[in-house]
Amino acid sequence: MSEKTKLLVFAVMALGMFMSLLDVQIVAASLPEIESGLSAGADEGSWVQTSYLIAEIVMIPLSAFLSRAFSTRWLFTVSAAAFTLSSIACGFAWNLNVMIACRAVQGFVGGAMVPTVFATGFVLFQGKKQALIPAILGIVATLAPTLGPTLGGWITDVLSWHWLFFINIVPGLLITILVPIYARVDEADPSVLRGFDPWGIPLLAMFLGGLEYVLEEGPRWDWFEDTTNCWVAAASATSALFFFYNSLTHPRPVVDLRIFRNTRFAMGCLFQFVLGIGVFSSIYLIPQYLASVQDYRSLDIGKAVFITGIAQVLATPFAAGLSRRMDPRHMILFGFLLFALSLYSISYLNSQWGKDELFWPQAMRGFAMMFCIVPATNMALGAMPPQWLKSASGLSNLMRNLGGAIGIAASNTVINHRFHLHYTRIVETVTSANPNVDPVLAGLARQMQVLTSDTAEQQQMAMSVLNQLISKEALSMTYADSFLVLASLFLLALTVLPFSRRMLPTAASSADSH
Repeated sequence: MSEKTKLLVFAVMALGMFMSLLDVQIVAASLPEIESGLSAGADEGSWVQTSYLIAEIVMIPLSAFLSRAFSTRWLFTVSAAAFTLSSIACGFAWNLNVMIACRAVQGFVGGAMVPTVFATGFVLFQGKKQALIPAILGIVATLAPTLGPTLGGWITDVLSWHWLFFINIVPGLLITILVPIYARVDEADPSVLRGFDPWGIPLLAMFLGGLEYVLEEGPRWDWFEDTTNCWVAAASATSALFFFYNSLTHPRPVVDLRIFRNTRFAMGCLFQFVLGIGVFSSIYLIPQYLASVQDYRSLDIGKAVFITGIAQVLATPFAAGLSRRMDPRHMILFGFLLFALSLYSISYLNSQWGKDELFWPQAMRGFAMMFCIVPATNMALGAMPPQWLKSASGLSNLMRNLGGAIGIAASNTVINHRFHLHYTRIVETVTSANPNVDPVLAGLARQMQVLTSDTAEQQQMAMSVLNQLISKEALSMTYADSFLVLASLFLLALTVLPFSRRMLPTAASSADSH
């Protein structure tokens, strides 16, 4: 395969990965419009996202098994074609049940495209070019959630929510046509299907599907106060025990967990997990803060967070270049420290912070991100023998996604509990004994005179405005707490670095493994 063909294959497959990741974000931004169009309530409509995420997380570790059996070329082709068809079906969905079913198909086949790209990149390129793979795919993986909310809001405003799904048609067809023609990366091995663990797939689905369900629904229903969450968590835990036992004892498991005996890979997965928590949580929290406290619209939020993507792009050549010369542990140390510093700087935010105050912390985070993603991916995949590469890619991507799911769920839990704490403490100070309260209420009441001449109504409206101000201040303090917790987690993760052995830079380790 010529260099131009390799680049074409990698670019087309990366487009499929971007399409899959972007779809989650643009739909999340327009869920209220989709719920309205399908005559569904907010609690029901959340399953438009949950069904996708559950199916996706089940497929990610399965992708290695399927690509070995049917080849990367045909797995990716079928996934892209099915993703396109299910996108069309989602756009034409006439009720919520049809939408949820089609979204589950979308998530399942979309989940195959993400780890497959990573494995293919490390197979196609070696040396200097291989060092660019995690950097390029890192940008793809994090730009999708950065651009998604703004793009989703814009598409819904200008066209309609149906076009959130129809925009997948052209790239989906392009990928479906080009991949089978050019992506002759490996050959199918039907012998993989002989004697494999038949219980592995249902146990994996129950374990990861149940875990994702609990993480998605837990914050909304106060975790184990809800009976359904308890039953699903119990089923997930039981399935996990049987799945781990089968994977470690069966001669031909669907997902071979014995790969974690490779300490370098295990270390890379640990950092991928922590990175998933930090990246996805921060991408989730900042737009939430800007929307709930600063009343930013989708387009304004997009402009405010776009600096993160620009900083990532600027950091890419530096991170890729250093990965060829530097021990990944040293890059991880620098990247995680800078990431923690960026999160810690946001922990000082208050209700007056807007895009200007968030500019440098976000730029720092975007720059640091590449110095985390590149070495963590190289740790997990850089020196992996070819026969283990697909499994390693699936499991490392699973760890990052699990980190993201756990991080967002934990963030929602922190917000729920800390908001009530901060709100109560602020309200306790807003009493008649506080000399600052009466002048503030009097000033607010005067502002209400343009709306009503009734003194009682003016006082009531003034109290309502004061309550909103208190809520926004409590929310700001809550978001600040969340970023402080995330910063502490990144520092805590670095404590394992002294226990790891010296690692060769990417170029050297690549040469050794080939």
